[in-house]
Amino acid sequence: MRIAIVVNTSWNIYNFRLSLIKALLAEGHEVVAIAPHDKYAKRLVEAGCRFVPVTMEKGTNPFKDLWLTWRLYRAYSRVKPDAVLHYTIKPNIYGAIAAHWAGIPAINNVSGLGTVFIKKDYISNIALKLYKQAFKYPKKVFFQNNDDRKLFLKHKLVRAGITEVLPGSGIDLEAFKPQPKPDTSAPFTFLMIARVLYEKGIAEYMEACRLLKEKYPTIKCQLLGQVDERSRFGIKQTVLDAWLSEGAVDYLGTTDNVATIIAQADCVVLPSYREGTPRTLLEAAAMAKPLIATNVPGCREVVQQSINGLLCRVRNAPDLADKMEQMLQMPQEQLKRMGEASRHIAETKFDVNFVIQRYQRAINEVANLSKV
Repeated sequence: MRIAIVVNTSWNIYNFRLSLIKALLAEGHEVVAIAPHDKYAKRLVEAGCRFVPVTMEKGTNPFKDLWLTWRLYRAYSRVKPDAVLHYTIKPNIYGAIAAHWAGIPAINNVSGLGTVFIKKDYISNIALKLYKQAFKYPKKVFFQNNDDRKLFLKHKLVRAGITEVLPGSGIDLEAFKPQPKPDTSAPFTFLMIARVLYEKGIAEYMEACRLLKEKYPTIKCQLLGQVDERSRFGIKQTVLDAWLSEGAVDYLGTTDNVATIIAQADCVVLPSYREGTPRTLLEAAAMAKPLIATNVPGCREVVQQSINGLLCRVRNAPDLADKMEQMLQMPQEQLKRMGEASRHIAETKFDVNFVIQRYQRAINEVANLSKV
């Protein structure tokens, strides 16, 4: 079969869907990656994909989004896949409509709700209406946590019978596995990995680190992730620079080898406002790190209070600082037990092979249904 994978960036396909792509190729399927062109497009081709570039503008503009639906329809009509897999908001909405026009069965994956259910305004109202219209068409809709699924059902955005919850995007337990901290004499290090967006809790992390550094000046607090000023919740570079000038947090930029950075950390932190199932926490859990995250949908799927980490209150920097201080003061043996619990959770709940097997079944189901 020919399977199309459609995401809003080539980077996302390469970093989050490569295990699925390899499994589909190994089964003898042809895989077509459809996304905006970036430097990862070449890597997808090298991995064995056919690549079809489609421009996807950020932001909400009904005229541009109408053209996106048309561009996706044209791409699907040319590629003629047996099934199309959608990820991220615009492919989920406009790709589902385009696939319906082209008569191709679609499988959507709601990997997180973004700002739609966080900030209630006219844009979120439009998004809800678009979801309701577009989600009439997919043959299967995967969610990454049960809270998101329940929310869609509550708003009557999707039929319950086509929905299912997956363990996030899964994690490759061989690519991310426990490693000893390279420098055991290095100070205790907190690490946050996220795009530089307000909704990820960046502002709260900055404030919590400032509060903690006042009491424990030798600790290290790090931030790894891309600045995205064009996003609706994006933090301006000038604002980030002002925060960094206070000296509480070291900004590490971006990297293609995140496992190396995680290995140097003692605790990974994510004070996000809402998630699907956060990939960064899965990576850290697989590498046997204690975790701190907000007690919100998505995060609490990975972090179990006092088992493999600590949960803090959302949008609450003092409470985050308190949880970080608790982690800092824990005996080494307790930190080790938390790390081992993280790895166990990754192995038993979030192995990427669980996700691959479910996708393989779903692809066969929808492809066969379309032939009936």
